[in-house]
Formats: sequence, C-alpha cells, structure tokens
Amino acid sequence: MTINENYIGSDFEDFLEEEGILQEVTEASIKRVLAYQIRQEMKNKGLSKAAMAKKMNTSRPSLDRLLNPDNAAVTLNTMTKAASALGRRLKVELV
Repeated sequence: MTINENYIGSDFEDFLEEEGILQEVTEASIKRVLAYQIRQEMKNKGLSKAAMAKKMNTSRPSLDRLLNPDNAAVTLNTMTKAASALGRRLKVELV
C-alpha cells in the first residue's frame, strides 16, 4: 500500500472533496442513519411495516423505499411523515 503524501494531515472530508464525492457520500450517510433510526423506532414501538405504512397514510412499497438505506430518492415529506407516525419530529439544519 502506498501513501499519498497529499492527504497526510488532511481530514477525511477534505479527501472526499478532492475526490469529488463529498456530497454523494454525505447524502448516502444521512439516508442510512435515518433509515436505521426509523427501523429502530418501529422496533421499539412494536410497529410492523404494514402498521407503519398505515400510520403514515402511504403504501408499503413507499415505506420499503424509505427503509432501504441504499435508496436516496426519498422526499423530505416522506421522512417527516415517518417521524410524525413515530411520535417524533424531523430536524434538518444547515451546518
């Protein structure tokens, strides 16, 4: 394994930015975390996928897309519905 001297002392975000994939990796990470958190809340509340979809007033396939950590094409509206169905709220902020 060779070490690229350009990256010594830089942080991982700098590396991702230089590779041109920071936004893509960040979006995928956020989606994975949200999908995990929703699954955990469903488990904690004893909610099946069918029950969760009903509480969200959506279809089971739509919920499956939300819970799929590899599917980044989920709307803010869908995430807000999921949070509300779990008695939670979605918090989005610029940092």
